Amino acid sequence: MMDYAVALAVTFLLLAGSSFALVAALGIVRLPDLYTRMHAASKAGTVGSGMLLVAAGIASGEVAVFARALAGFVFFLLTAPVAAHLLAKAAHQTGYRLGPQSVRDDLVER
Repeated sequence: MMDYAVALAVTFLLLAGSSFALVAALGIVRLPDLYTRMHAASKAGTVGSGMLLVAAGIASGEVAVFARALAGFVFFLLTAPVAAHLLAKAAHQTGYRLGPQSVRDDLVER
């Protein structure tokens, strides 16, 4: 019975993580400008890859592998938003414009 519950948890995490990764990929392709694409990649990509890591850790059946997978997920959660912020800030400083759908630019010099 416990093996069935673990298999269900791993299946759910794999499907959910793959769905988040798909949404991130679609966001990169479909969104209008660099900033919204970066948002899709950093948010959905981080959650998707984290779920896939945790699923792999659970499926391994070893505590050490699960701990490393969990540590990798925490590392993703801590670094991906910071990296996306710094890349967006650098893009803005070099003059990369927002898309036409954007309402306002909070970083513009007034």
